Amino acid sequence: MTLKFAPRATMAAASIALLTATFASGCSSDDGGNALDQNLTGRGPITYVEGKDTTETGVVKQLIDRWNAAHPNEQVTFKEQSADADQQRTDLAEHFKAKQDGYDVVALDVPWTAEFAAKGWIQPLKDSFAIDTAPLLAPTVASATYNGTLYAAPRNTNGGLLYYRKDLVPNPPKTWNEMLGQCQVARDNNIGCYAGQLAPYEGLTVNTSEVINAFGGSFVGADGKTPTVNSPESKAGLKVLVDAYKNGDIPKEAITYKEGESAAAFESGKLLFLRNWPYLYGQANADGSAVKDKFGVAPLPGNTGVGASTLGGYNAAISAYSKNKATAADFVRYLISEEAQQIVAAGALPSVRASLYDDPALIAKMPYLPALKESIASAVPRPVTPFYPSVSKAILDNAYAALNGTKSVDDAVAGMQKGIETAGS
Repeated sequence: MTLKFAPRATMAAASIALLTATFASGCSSDDGGNALDQNLTGRGPITYVEGKDTTETGVVKQLIDRWNAAHPNEQVTFKEQSADADQQRTDLAEHFKAKQDGYDVVALDVPWTAEFAAKGWIQPLKDSFAIDTAPLLAPTVASATYNGTLYAAPRNTNGGLLYYRKDLVPNPPKTWNEMLGQCQVARDNNIGCYAGQLAPYEGLTVNTSEVINAFGGSFVGADGKTPTVNSPESKAGLKVLVDAYKNGDIPKEAITYKEGESAAAFESGKLLFLRNWPYLYGQANADGSAVKDKFGVAPLPGNTGVGASTLGGYNAAISAYSKNKATAADFVRYLISEEAQQIVAAGALPSVRASLYDDPALIAKMPYLPALKESIASAVPRPVTPFYPSVSKAILDNAYAALNGTKSVDDAVAGMQKGIETAGS
């Protein structure tokens, strides 16, 4: 059976439904400060909390079974949440607001890390809790860092890929100009040229972020609050996307596409190029796919070279309210170990350890690994801010307005800036 990266947490990470009352109080600590200083040497059984494990190999069970076999006095129990990211985040937030100690190590979608850190809900990984990040892909570490401090260990990651019809375009484009310059090939074959996920949801935030980041733009400063998006670079990036939609290089129906719709369009042979996640590889190469053995994968295009994929995945954090933080810290270190990451990779989840992307056995099963490594190496985390849902809404609302022609590019970028300024207020 062809292994494929599960699409877990790539898009559902921060849907606009997360814009809830938890943000009305801004990023105040929620009285977590005292808890951060307690139970630092506690050892004993712990509970690990993560969304539903949809991997074919049962990655989480394998990880915990391996740990438990070696730690009879520090057993880990798996608390499996639902598959819905909104429900996962709500469960965690309610648990932490109540200062309950039942969740010791929690898996956070990458955009949640800054919020949970700002609220004092998770333990900073410093001093006796420090982890060795040297073997890890640098962007994954950045996704777990807030205000210069590491708050979680990257558990698995994800990056965008460019799927292309190698039977029509033998060599993948490296830049947006190069890719859009090949759209005549699509027209000659009566298919669409390029699509991503451009419906008005979190996927549009991701796609917009990637093109803006690729052209040198950004959204927030290092403090996670100061808006930086209103710049010539951001406008140049968004303009490329908007112009491609207006002139038909991006099909008109593409502003209705989420992951599933865009994948279906590519698998049915209706697109020359598609931006999507690694999970699609096995799906598009399965029997019944119109593009089986006819497509290749490459890193996303950029302005002058490889682009800037938005990072997905999970970060593992220690609860500020855990009674056994020393055990929790050891378990977090285990999750990024070579042994654990081999299990992660074999379960078709992108590893956070750079070395595994060069493993011949894994490449034989997942030929897209070299392209994915390059994509993740140049990836940029979603805006690292404690107000991520508000920031995401500002990005996607204004990007969609620019695509559908109700705002100019300049006005859309200015709207993003204003929305980020008022986030959390």
